[in-house]
Amino acid sequence: MSIQKERCWLFVPGHSQKMVDKALGLDVDVIIFDLEDGVPPDKKESARCVVAEALGQPASCAKRFVRVHAAQSAMIQVDLQAIVRPGLAGVVLSKVEEVEHIEQVDTALSALEKSIVLPEGEIKLVALVESARGLVQAPVIANASSRMAGLMLGAEDYALDMGFLTLMPDEADALLYARSGLAVAAASQKLQAIDKAFLDLDDAAGLVRETQRARLLGFSGKCLIHPAQIEAVHKGFLPTEEEVAIARRIVVAFAAAEATGSGVTVVDGRMVDLPIVERARRLLVLNNGKGED
Repeated sequence: MSIQKERCWLFVPGHSQKMVDKALGLDVDVIIFDLEDGVPPDKKESARCVVAEALGQPASCAKRFVRVHAAQSAMIQVDLQAIVRPGLAGVVLSKVEEVEHIEQVDTALSALEKSIVLPEGEIKLVALVESARGLVQAPVIANASSRMAGLMLGAEDYALDMGFLTLMPDEADALLYARSGLAVAAASQKLQAIDKAFLDLDDAAGLVRETQRARLLGFSGKCLIHPAQIEAVHKGFLPTEEEVAIARRIVVAFAAAEATGSGVTVVDGRMVDLPIVERARRLLVLNNGKGED
């Protein structure tokens, strides 16, 4: 059973040579070099050059993605032409609202892969959902291409589109529908669900709590905006000691029940059947990298 997925998706402004160089040495699951909102308009071209060079450099992380402009942007083709090369694991496509947005970029990637003799489909796609329309279309967007690797929630643009007047931490429930909907859409196609960024850089405990909440909602990863957030996100995606203890009791009790020919048992006063046992086993895999019988 393998459920390991990329947890930390770190955004790095593409125009900052210093930040790009630092990111290449970080112990993080995914670097997302940003060519979109994180780059000032007058730095776009230099950012493409910096990112293109970085994609060819050795890196400690397993995967390198690039966030490009929206499919409906005049800059999308220039972005793709600059970054499609060996070393690029995938593209985070901004402001996805339609299946056609994915199909357009899929076609462009195929042509560029062919032009440099990369296997077709090697470069993956993550759709960044940033609007009400994008959220409504998320289930079909998730199935729009064989390149699809995940759905990512862009909370700030989504909140703007929805007309939220503020997005303080104590109003996080306003995003519950969007977070749940995106996680369900991703799960329906066995894609990674990547949660929104946590903006308070001084609240590590709050980031752990929000990441734990994301895990409970079905997210497999989270956007990061600073390397200092890596440890908290990793901690938030790990089960708590209490969860691990309960999961172990469930697995042991169910094994004993199966030995007597029963498919149901009771643990801590609660009925346990096979779906609950499978969840317990997955939690133990997440906790220590191996299943427990």
